[in-house]
Amino acid sequence: MTLHPVILPLTPEEQHLRGRARLQAQSQRSREALALSCEASGVSLGPLEKGDRNAPLPFHGTFWSISHKSRFVAAVVGPAPIGIDIEEITPRTDGLPDHIAAQDEWALADRRWETFFRFWTAKEAVLKAAGVGLADLKKARIHAISDADNLIVDYASKRWTVRHFRFQNHIVSLTHDGHEIAWTLVLEPHALDDPEPVPPQPQAYKQQHSQPG
Repeated sequence: MTLHPVILPLTPEEQHLRGRARLQAQSQRSREALALSCEASGVSLGPLEKGDRNAPLPFHGTFWSISHKSRFVAAVVGPAPIGIDIEEITPRTDGLPDHIAAQDEWALADRRWETFFRFWTAKEAVLKAAGVGLADLKKARIHAISDADNLIVDYASKRWTVRHFRFQNHIVSLTHDGHEIAWTLVLEPHALDDPEPVPPQPQAYKQQHSQPG
């Protein structure tokens, strides 16, 4: 099976919202992205319910995951527990790198902010797939870096494969269990004006390609 993660932008107006209004806008865009992922995967979008630790509950045997930042949202569905996380690559406080990973993990790669967000999003994606929260962040450990776009996370006696996707100073991490991945990135907010999510037209695609797991 091919996984179809979808990345959608918030409109400029939505990006300037604050508080509850911003959360509502992000939630709506996340649902649209999820609907597009469902359509590409050949499944129907079901009720989006959550259980313990706010973990998404599968609908009709389909698992789902969403993530959002101030400018973009990301969503994906799959046949097994799945996790996706998006972050903007921007400097943070100096102490965060040592909070997100131990020295032996940092020894695997250059100590840069890009690496920091690579580690962070990979661990968050794994914890989402496992249905737990950030309280277990220290228990998720970077086991190996396969190449610039793939790494392996150790968590809960399992090694999770994670794929990265980069665009406009953002990075997305996705757990995939060896499935092929077809990324969809839509950059034009006006492509989302229809209240019923539909596949974006070809000119709305910035990048879409399949990669082997």
